[in-house]
Amino acid sequence: MVKVDKPWGGFLQVAHNEPCTVKILTVIPGEATSLQSHQHRDELWIVLDEGLEVEVDGLRISPKPGETVTVPRTSRHRLSCAGPRPARILEVSFGTFDEEDITRYEDRYGRV
Repeated sequence: MVKVDKPWGGFLQVAHNEPCTVKILTVIPGEATSLQSHQHRDELWIVLDEGLEVEVDGLRISPKPGETVTVPRTSRHRLSCAGPRPARILEVSFGTFDEEDITRYEDRYGRV
């Protein structure tokens, strides 16, 4: 990411001339994504709401809104909501995006 200051404020450049996919993920209270990894993409998560718990390669954190989390390809990662309201992240995926490029290690919903 590149931060550019301007007289009027500035911007945070997340991608520049790179193939990427952008999504907003919402996790409802008490739920979690599968513990998973990807072979063909890196992810950058920008936290939008309070209440999220993030796990990347065994490290667990509770980032605040505005904080970013880098998820390198092949890392095992998961997102969960410990707060009382649904919580969101803005996800920017770099590389080849394919929902079939998911290896699940743990999943509450029987998708392993």
